[in-house]
Amino acid sequence: MLTRFAPSPTGELHLGHAYSALLAHSAARAAGGQFRIRIDDIDGSRSREEYVAASLADLAWLGIGWDGAPVRQSQRLGAYQAALADLGARGLVYPCFCTRADIAASLAAPHGPSGVLYPGTCRSLAPSERERRLDGEPHAWRLDMARAVALAGELDWEEQGRGMRRADPAAHGDVVLARKDAPASYHLASTLDDADMGVTHVIRGADLIASTDVHRLLQALLGLWVPAYRHHRLICGPDGKRLAKRDAAASLASLRDAGVDGRALAADLLAERLPAGYSLQNP
Repeated sequence: MLTRFAPSPTGELHLGHAYSALLAHSAARAAGGQFRIRIDDIDGSRSREEYVAASLADLAWLGIGWDGAPVRQSQRLGAYQAALADLGARGLVYPCFCTRADIAASLAAPHGPSGVLYPGTCRSLAPSERERRLDGEPHAWRLDMARAVALAGELDWEEQGRGMRRADPAAHGDVVLARKDAPASYHLASTLDDADMGVTHVIRGADLIASTDVHRLLQALLGLWVPAYRHHRLICGPDGKRLAKRDAAASLASLRDAGVDGRALAADLLAERLPAGYSLQNP
């Protein structure tokens, strides 16, 4: 078994991150396997190196050890570009010149698992117009979902403890795989990284379960290994909402500074004994 934890260095880790990392770490160690760290640092506008160091310090404070050097997404841009080029050569991606505001304002935009779906405005642009606009106009690269699903056929994935699930990537519409400010989307980067790292079991929060539909499709299109998945409940704060990096009271750094014993906290989290006011919930 090989599991991983993949923090984004855009803020301090909180109790929810600790719970997810501990579940992945304990699963690997119980099976005599490996636990790896990946730093998801391709958000150039928000990623900070100080948060990388802080995240690793938090994990060590919890008693979590990892195998090998942490993988950095920022050092894997070539792999993402190669995959995007492969999909492009097969006519499975197209440039989109619409802004987020354009899409939000479109009366034709339906809703899917992650909110407003792209209405396909740029999907049918003439090749000549695409080439003209690619020369200097900001754009994203979208997956032509209908073509991709038709090529891949029916897909399933294993949710540990719940058996096989039928993937429904079409419900997500033409998802973005790359844009100017992000050389690879979460969907593309995470799917490629897990495969290249040899991850056998992806353990992550239940808020990402819908994303697995898209990841399963990309695995099929790119000929990648399909791991097993486990989507765990989320830690919610006293207000009943899942924790976010802005929740300073739940940050691991604040707890460490307050003198909390990290290993004792880790044992409590694994036993699902949460601090007063916090709870485990499905999203």
